Amino acid sequence: MCEDSGLFCEIEVREAGTVTVIELSGELDLWTGMRLGPALMRLADRPAADLVLDLRQVGFLDCGGIGMLCRVRNQALARNGRLRVVVDSPLLLRTLRILGLEGPLGVMLGLDRIPAQAVETSG
Repeated sequence: MCEDSGLFCEIEVREAGTVTVIELSGELDLWTGMRLGPALMRLADRPAADLVLDLRQVGFLDCGGIGMLCRVRNQALARNGRLRVVVDSPLLLRTLRILGLEGPLGVMLGLDRIPAQAVETSG
């Protein structure tokens, strides 16, 4: 969790086998992207990382956040891994489609293709 200058974001990481699910909530903008980027890049830097970035609790995404998503994807690909992004917001989905990022970011509408143990949340 990070809180600074009135901005709030949370990150939760769950692993199951080779899949890492990273759940973000709050806003993914230039500021939070700079704060979260290094942690996400470390995850993407692992050989053959299989990252699923769950953005269903993200209410805002700007160009800084989109740039960070692309950098994380590129780092994962450079290490023979992949990044998939889960969105359920029509606005976020439309933005990624317009930018031509739906395919490159492996956009999914849900976590149904992810191992159950990576999806479960601690209650």
